[in-house]
Amino acid sequence: MLAEQLTGESSSRLVLIMSDVNGAPAPDRRRWLVLAVIAIAQLMVVLDVTVMNIALPSAQLALHFSTVDRQWVVTAYTLAFGSLLLLGGRLADLVGRKVTFLIGLIGFAGVSAVGGASTSFTMLVTARACQGVFAALLVPAALSLLTTTFTEPKERGKAFGVYGAIAAAGSAVGLLLGGTLTEYLSWRWTLYINLFFAGVAFIGGLLLLEHRPSPGKPKLDIPGVLAVSGALFCLVYGFSNAASHNWHTPSTYGFLAAGVVLLAVFGLWQFRAANPLLPPRVVLDRNRGGAYLSMLIASSGMFATFLFLTYYLQDTLHYSPVVTGFAFLPIALAIASSANLSTIVLMPRVGPKAIVPVGLLIAAGGLAWFTRLGVHASYGTGIVGPLILTGFGLGMVIAPSINTGTFGVAPRDAGVASASVTVGQQLGASIGTSLLNTIFASAVTSYLAAHIVAAGGHPTAALAGLAQAHGYSTAFWWTAGILAFGAIVSGLLFRPGPLKLAAAQPAAPAGADAVAQEAEAGPPIPA
Repeated sequence: MLAEQLTGESSSRLVLIMSDVNGAPAPDRRRWLVLAVIAIAQLMVVLDVTVMNIALPSAQLALHFSTVDRQWVVTAYTLAFGSLLLLGGRLADLVGRKVTFLIGLIGFAGVSAVGGASTSFTMLVTARACQGVFAALLVPAALSLLTTTFTEPKERGKAFGVYGAIAAAGSAVGLLLGGTLTEYLSWRWTLYINLFFAGVAFIGGLLLLEHRPSPGKPKLDIPGVLAVSGALFCLVYGFSNAASHNWHTPSTYGFLAAGVVLLAVFGLWQFRAANPLLPPRVVLDRNRGGAYLSMLIASSGMFATFLFLTYYLQDTLHYSPVVTGFAFLPIALAIASSANLSTIVLMPRVGPKAIVPVGLLIAAGGLAWFTRLGVHASYGTGIVGPLILTGFGLGMVIAPSINTGTFGVAPRDAGVASASVTVGQQLGASIGTSLLNTIFASAVTSYLAAHIVAAGGHPTAALAGLAQAHGYSTAFWWTAGILAFGAIVSGLLFRPGPLKLAAAQPAAPAGADAVAQEAEAGPPIPA
C-alpha cells in the first residue's frame, strides 16, 4: 500500500512536471491583478525619471544649491539605475522574482521618504542615487514577472500593451504630476508620492505573487558584474557630463572611452564565463538584438522631445508648470493607444519588422513637424499635431520592442532579458539628452554669433528668442534623422513575419530526473 501510494504521488508529480514543460498549466486566475500590481510599480519608477524635472527650481531654492549642481539630482538616479540593471536582472533570476520585487519596493519607498525630507543637497542626491539602486532591482523583476505570468499569445499582447504604454507614456505623466504637486503642495511631494505607489504595489505583490525559488544554488558572475556595471556607469556619466559641459572635457571623453573598453571586456568575458551575467544566447538573437537597439533609439528621441518641449513651453511660451504638464497629455494618450494597437492587433499578425520601423518613421515625421515651431507658436495649431504624431509612432516602437526583447527566452533568463530592454531605454535617454542638448547649445551660439553684428553688437531679447527657436529647430531635425536612421537599422535586423521560436524544442530525455531537469529550465516564453 505504501509503495503504491508513493508510486502514485511520484506519477502525479511527473504529470505536473510534464504539463509545465509543455506549457499547458492552467493560467493563474489572479494574473490580471498581478498585471495591475506590476503596472503600479512600473509607473512609479518611470515617473521618477521626469517627475523631479519641473520640481528642480523649487528644490534648488529651498536647499540653496547651484545651477551647475542641479543636474545631479537627475543624473544620480539614472547613473545608479542604468549601471546596476543587469545585476538586478540576474538577481531576480537567481534569488527569486517576488523577493527581488518586494525588496525593490520597500527600498524605493524608504529612500524616497528620505529624499523628500532632505535638508541639504548632499542628502537629496544620495537619496536619488539610492532610488536608482532599488529601481535596478525592481524593474527587471517586474518585467520578468509579467513575462512569466502571461504566456498565452493573445493575453501576452494585452499585458505588454499596458506595460509598454506605461513605460513610454509614464514620463509624460511624470511632467504633469510633477507640475501639479510642485505648484499646489511642495517639491518634496514629488518624492513622498512614491510611498503611496509603493505601498499599494507591495501589499498587492505580497498577496498575489508566488514565491518560486531558483532551482539549484545561485551563482553570480562577479567579474561580469564589475565589468558591465563599470561600463554602464562610465557611459551614462560621460554622456551626462557632455550635457552639462562639452565633448572636449577630459571627464567626458575619458569616461566614454573607459566605458567602451569595459563594455568590450564584458562582451568577451561572457563567452568564457561559466555562469555569464548576460548569456550570449539572449542578445545574439536577431529579433531581440533589434528590439534592444530600437528601444535605445526610440528612447533617445522621446526624452530629447520631453526636454526641449519642456523648455520651449516654459521659457518661450511662458507656461506654468501645471499647464506644461497638461500640454503633454496628447503624447501620453497617443502612446497608450498605439502601444495597445500594435501589440494586441498587429504583432500577432505581422510581427515587429512591419511595425517598429514604421513607428520610427512616424515619430521622425512628428519631430520634423516640430521644426516649424517659432517664437510665437500656437499650441492648438503648432504643438498638438506633432505631439500626437510623435506619440503614436513611439508607442508602435516601445511596446513591441519590450515584447520582442523578452520573447523566446527561458524563464531562467527572463530577468536578465528584461534588464537588457531597460538598459537600452536608460542609455537611450542619457545619450539622446546629452547629444541633442549639445547640438541645441551649439546651434544657439552659432546663430547669435552670426547675427549679433546686425543687432548692433549686443544680444537683444528678440535676437535671443530667435536663437532659441533656431536651436530647437536644429535639435528636432537631428532627432528626426536619428529616428529615421533607426527605422533603417531595425528594418534590416528584425526577421519578417510574426514572432516564432527559433527552433523546435528537443524531446525530453528519458527518466524522471531528466524530466525534472527540463522543468527547472522551463520552456521558452512564447509571444
